[in-house]
Amino acid sequence: MKLSNEKKDKISEQILSHLFHSFPKTPFTAEVAREMIRDEEFVKRLLVELESKNLVVSIRKNNKGEPFSRRLKWRLSNKVYEVYKSKQ
Repeated sequence: MKLSNEKKDKISEQILSHLFHSFPKTPFTAEVAREMIRDEEFVKRLLVELESKNLVVSIRKNNKGEPFSRRLKWRLSNKVYEVYKSKQ
């Protein structure tokens, strides 16, 4: 089934809102997908699109500086966070 761009945009907005409300925690892709009640691969594809638009930032290393083997954490970019914060 193919989703319209309008629906993808709405789901992307929900993802951005979830990342804002979970700040300063940086959830893994699976946690975001569980919250959105969507498939993990679909959510990952949307997050990568948002990253290419500089709306989110992927975190590829843990606190010790070691790279995650297969997982990614996500957070809002600083610019987007400030915009969300000013709207609150």
